[in-house]
Amino acid sequence: TDRKKLHTAPVGQVFRLRPFHVLVATGGGYAGYRKYEDYKLEQLEKRGIEVPVKLASEWEVALYKSVPTRLLSRAWGRLNQVELPTWLRKPVYSLYIWTFGVNMKEAAVEDLHHYRNLSEFFRRKLKPQARPVCCVHSVISPSDGKILNFGQVKNCEVEQVKGVTYSLESFLGPRISTEEMHFSQAPPGNSFQQQLVTKEGNELYHCVIYLAPGDYHCFHSPTDWTVSHRRHFPGSLMSVNPGVARWIKELFCHNERVVLTGDWKHGFFSLTAVGATNVGSIRIYFDQDLHTNSPSYSKGSYNDFSFISNNNKEGIPMRKGEHLGEFNLGSTIVLIFEAPKDFRFNLKAGQKIRFGEALGSL
Repeated sequence: TDRKKLHTAPVGQVFRLRPFHVLVATGGGYAGYRKYEDYKLEQLEKRGIEVPVKLASEWEVALYKSVPTRLLSRAWGRLNQVELPTWLRKPVYSLYIWTFGVNMKEAAVEDLHHYRNLSEFFRRKLKPQARPVCCVHSVISPSDGKILNFGQVKNCEVEQVKGVTYSLESFLGPRISTEEMHFSQAPPGNSFQQQLVTKEGNELYHCVIYLAPGDYHCFHSPTDWTVSHRRHFPGSLMSVNPGVARWIKELFCHNERVVLTGDWKHGFFSLTAVGATNVGSIRIYFDQDLHTNSPSYSKGSYNDFSFISNNNKEGIPMRKGEHLGEFNLGSTIVLIFEAPKDFRFNLKAGQKIRFGEALGSL
């Protein structure tokens, strides 16, 4: 009679799978798979073996676009806002650090318990001395990342990776009215590319920087310039991993993106933040009206906003290295600008680069 009763639960209740457990398992499995795929790609590049281009067919692209990546990205964004218990923060963030090679010694706050949720960890700030801004070269890298491609724009086509191109006009959208731009009107030309070049003797250049999930997620102004216009394309949210960029032609034109256009001392200048899977959130610090991955916008459309008004005739001035915006997770930055013919990039395709380092100069 003095024995204690032993209460048991059905086996089904003991081993019941929770949504959080499924998310951790699938997320960890995907992270491991991506780590392995990136490792194979890096090994091929180190050995000088060129990865063959194999483009997806129309039905494969359509199938990929049918996946509700926008909905999944919104769900991921909400999950990122969930505050983690203090005891769980270190193991979760440590797994992420190991998977994507994050250097926490550069973080302004190295203590993992400080970050209440994944969103705060993704948007962590760096120590001031971690990213010195190059003062010698006229254009610097706006972010950490990997150089996918760079060079002159030719025949109105831009390379997202070597051998895979996209249309310049499809990417930027129709030419912005010259009334919204305070530099001289471009001379009449037969192509969209010629319309962007505002000064005789200049050429149009581009540079594509891929931000991996482990990179610093903020991006900065790449030069001294003035932002006069913003164009937001809702689009899809497909992965922009270099492997996918080699597979889907015009990937950047399919995806959600924010195009900032304006001018610098040599004429036209633009910076485009391209969204990706789980990166539905693109934030521009001076643009409070911008809301990305919103269900109120429909695919295939775009919306414009001008920073030039009766009270502001110039637009938004940006200094080289100044904070401009941020991603959640990783994505891509595309620079398209005009410069004199003697402009030279100080880059190699595939190289790693950090914010503040030189991209090129005259």
